[in-house]
Amino acid sequence: MNLEKARPIEILLVEDDPGDVVIAKEALEQSKLVNNLHIAVNGDEALTFLRQEGEFADAPKPDLVLLDLNLPRRDGREVLAEVKADPELRRIPVVILTTSQAEEDIVRSYDLHANAYVTKPVDFAQFVRVVQQIDEFFFTVVSLPER
Repeated sequence: MNLEKARPIEILLVEDDPGDVVIAKEALEQSKLVNNLHIAVNGDEALTFLRQEGEFADAPKPDLVLLDLNLPRRDGREVLAEVKADPELRRIPVVILTTSQAEEDIVRSYDLHANAYVTKPVDFAQFVRVVQQIDEFFFTVVSLPER
């Protein structure tokens, strides 16, 4: 899928840490690919956005979800389970982007059909590079179905 010429890439970042949101925004602004970044600050808001309900009725379907595990209200594991169980949403690639390096979180995320699991680097420059690499990988290397 060559999205860079057709339309901007729609990315949903599900993240409650304002600092990590700023880093992800900066990384994606520096990206070679044109994208629109949408933010959800908790699991409930993420699912409302993905299902295009309420205030998000006109929200675009994301091409990629970057999902933190440790979220208020509904955590990332619950969001991932619901997304991958929903026939309307399950094809959206979901990358877990979290601070957890726990083997149990990695295994559980893949058991719930995460498309990738990435531990957030603590170094600002490395974090920016990681977000850019995820973006480039999913939109220049991988073939994705049309939405």
